[in-house]
Amino acid sequence: MRAFVTGGSGFIGSHLIEALLREGWSVAALARRSPIVQADRVDVFTGEVTDPGVLAAGMRNADAVFHLAAAVGSSPGGRADDFRVNASGSAAVLEAARRAGAGRLIHFSSAGVFGAVADGEVAAESYPRRPILAYDRAKLEGEDLALRAATEGFHVVVIRPGWVYGPRDRRTFKLIRTIARGRFILATRGAARQTPVYVDDLVRGTLAVAARGGAGEIYHLAGREILTARAIVEETASACGRRLSRFRVPTPAARLAAFVLERAWRPLRREPPLNRAKLSFFLSSKALSIDKAERELGYAPAVEFSRGIRLAVDWYRQNGWL
Repeated sequence: MRAFVTGGSGFIGSHLIEALLREGWSVAALARRSPIVQADRVDVFTGEVTDPGVLAAGMRNADAVFHLAAAVGSSPGGRADDFRVNASGSAAVLEAARRAGAGRLIHFSSAGVFGAVADGEVAAESYPRRPILAYDRAKLEGEDLALRAATEGFHVVVIRPGWVYGPRDRRTFKLIRTIARGRFILATRGAARQTPVYVDDLVRGTLAVAARGGAGEIYHLAGREILTARAIVEETASACGRRLSRFRVPTPAARLAAFVLERAWRPLRREPPLNRAKLSFFLSSKALSIDKAERELGYAPAVEFSRGIRLAVDWYRQNGWL
């Protein structure tokens, strides 16, 4: 079996490539700039996810395409990057995969398509989608394109991951580093409920989706625990040997600060220390049900957050990041 992975140099993509190689797949991967792990065993294609020529070359003889490439919610490119990569990029990947005759495509979407899951509720795959941020709206557009392709006869399966963390994740590392240095101050009460998933569990679920996921189906791949954002940062602080400050920024002040910093940093095309995308982690719940994945795929996440975050922190320390 041959796989083509977009976003191959990213956090999840790098772990997925390693798992595919262990399972005996041959792998081709798209990278924009960053190096790819196991590059000596991977056919690497460098370019943009919107480039049909690069995609066609990479997908030659692919049995499965894993579409992970995305502009993250705090991308300094802002709204333009969100839609260029997450929506237009998804359209380009879907068209290229169909032209290449790939047997199936696994499309990575986002729990952000829900906007915010109501207090006390846990979202199944059919939960109403009401995205809030530009990033979430772009991911919804990409998800709809994938589902539409499935209705047209292409074997497309959609994954919505929980809050992913683990070794090599630069996005979560920024939070961990701030906590480890004793500089973290909680913004809001941190009451939003999240569903963390250790990257190894997510990758195992992804391989199950590739093997058994039905065309046109959506699967939530998350951990079993639903934790508040506050509980997540408290457990992270414990793993770092720190205690959180008792001071917190009230929600109105945090919203105002995110708004001002986002605009002040935009001309610099740099990521501000706080913006609406980062703040949404503390304000907008993303509690996901994994019942469908457990029932249909045999999905069984094994790593609890208290253990997983210590594994991640240990990796950052051993590799000189902390």
